[in-house]
Amino acid sequence: MSLFGTLRNTRNLVFGPGQRAAMPGYAAQLGRKALVVTDERLSAEADFRTLVDGLKKAGIETKVFDQTIAELPLDCINRALEAGSSFGADMVIGIGGGSCLDAAKVAALLLTHGGRASDYYGEFKVPGPVLPLILLPTTAGTGSEVTPVAVITDPDRAVKVGIASPHLICHTAICDPELTYSCPPGLTAVSGADALTHAIEAFTTIRRELSADLVHQHVFLGKNALSDHYALLAISNISASLKRSYDNGQDLEARQQLMFGATAAGLAFGVAGTAAAHAVQYPVGAMTHTAHGAGVAVMMPYVMEFNRNYCEQELAEIGQAMGLDLKGDSLEQQADATIDAVARLFADIGIPRTIADLGVAKDQLSQVAEQAMGSVRLIKNNPRPLDPASMAVLVEASFHGNRDALRADSRLRKAS
Repeated sequence: MSLFGTLRNTRNLVFGPGQRAAMPGYAAQLGRKALVVTDERLSAEADFRTLVDGLKKAGIETKVFDQTIAELPLDCINRALEAGSSFGADMVIGIGGGSCLDAAKVAALLLTHGGRASDYYGEFKVPGPVLPLILLPTTAGTGSEVTPVAVITDPDRAVKVGIASPHLICHTAICDPELTYSCPPGLTAVSGADALTHAIEAFTTIRRELSADLVHQHVFLGKNALSDHYALLAISNISASLKRSYDNGQDLEARQQLMFGATAAGLAFGVAGTAAAHAVQYPVGAMTHTAHGAGVAVMMPYVMEFNRNYCEQELAEIGQAMGLDLKGDSLEQQADATIDAVARLFADIGIPRTIADLGVAKDQLSQVAEQAMGSVRLIKNNPRPLDPASMAVLVEASFHGNRDALRADSRLRKAS
């Protein structure tokens, strides 16, 4: 196997407590009129006002758009665009959770290249650089501050859609864990579970045949040596800190470790991509209006069982990164222990066990499977090839909570 790796990174990535105060210095290098994208809750907080005051002291005019809402509906993007266009913004700053950061990305895109968001759905549709972007996450979850994708809810589409382009990677990401200290347990749980799912899927995604065109054919080009490094870094940090952060939001060491892991997970999947867990979540989330992080976390243990014959070695390495005692175990036993540990961790932080628990009805399963297969950029990344029949098996198991059936099927296939 050839040693191959790819990174597509921000120009500046700053991590650490208090580092949000470095933001005006970066902004001053990029322009003089900043559209600041956030949500209504954050815009009322003292930390946010301090950040905006810092921009003003650095000689930067600001226009605050604070109407971002969760899951990022298209009309929210349009309002942000109107705000930035009338103001004449020459940079965009996103402060908040994943929806705020994605809104900032798409606003920067449309302010630069015009048109509608739908003109850019898919991969490599962005024609060139966008307005300079600075992103500050306030949750330890999506990793959007370092990724090349923004996800939107379009009322004309049954499921959420993505815009994926290296041009959406921001100029400067500032990850200050102090901004996450006030996250309530429920948000901590679904955000952190989302991050761990990013890392696991990035580490177990397909490894494509190497060619000189690979990096130009796929925004998410699959498993490689550099994405693996960040994925294992993320898994180690998140698994050690997620339950602690959920139990005690004032455990500052855990909070820092969790955000560090979430950013590392973003660096991993931002180039390797995610796969079946995310593909199934899109229709499930649309049907049930449940949090993205909850949906992907529900799916992750089932997807690991479903894929195990194609990534058993990687599952064992994930278990080792989680700190499991796997000495003396066979590779199959190590994979078993890893999947069980992930399921147990998610259960311990209140993640539901099945998609039925999220609100999916039995008569919706065929629709879930069909729509999940439509997420081509995710399906093509899955290590085990997916077709409508196998997707239906996966969805059915996740509805009934039947991981044992998937495990037995994997062993039967392995033996045959």
